[in-house]
Amino acid sequence: MLPEERDPAYLWDMLEAAKEADEMLAEYDLSAFLADRVMLRAIERIIEIIGESARRVSTDYQKTHPEIHWHEIIGQRNILAHEYGQINHELLYKTATDDLPKLITIIESLLPPL
Repeated sequence: MLPEERDPAYLWDMLEAAKEADEMLAEYDLSAFLADRVMLRAIERIIEIIGESARRVSTDYQKTHPEIHWHEIIGQRNILAHEYGQINHELLYKTATDDLPKLITIIESLLPPL
């Protein structure tokens, strides 16, 4: 299988993870999020998964779809995976509550319905 043939699978992984974070945070405000260490770690992991899946999407597909902020998504994954002592949890919450719903909409527009 060619790398670009795997792109839809990686997009589905990104979509499912983003939806999971969206559902998990539906009843959380920033204060509740920051007070819940389990939720913090869960959202860290979900965003790391989104970034890892984004990293695996072919360069050609990434270039064709600049509406997805590939560099930022992958960069955040790298921070979570390698520079975990520098995680800004307020920014992580903002990413999860502001950026992931937008990402869901974009990816849903790119993938065929099931």
